[in-house]
Amino acid sequence: MISKIGQVAVPVKDLERAVTFYKEQLGLQLLFQTDNMAFYDCNGLRLLLSLPEKEDFARASSVLYFHVEHIQATYKDFMAKGIVFTDEPHLVAKMGQTETWMAFFEDTEGNTHALMSEVNVG
Repeated sequence: MISKIGQVAVPVKDLERAVTFYKEQLGLQLLFQTDNMAFYDCNGLRLLLSLPEKEDFARASSVLYFHVEHIQATYKDFMAKGIVFTDEPHLVAKMGQTETWMAFFEDTEGNTHALMSEVNVG
């Protein structure tokens, strides 16, 4: 049985540029780095940035949704760090007393990611 996702890989074109973005701009903890890979901890989920082993692996990655408590504040903080968003934080769904908000951005390698926040409105 699968119990959890242990690692997510994100393809990169320029490892040093990506390492700087994920460490300095997103504030993730760099665990270690090799010549073609960098590993980060994201609250127990390991994030692997890697140069593609094969050209087939160089396609865009899945969207990573980074959970934050206060999306408006994090959005402003990330904008100040130079992260370019494709939209502002916006409501995407309301389920009972919970609103889900998102704001999408691209990393330095062209991968789409998002900030997400679940807000109890009840």
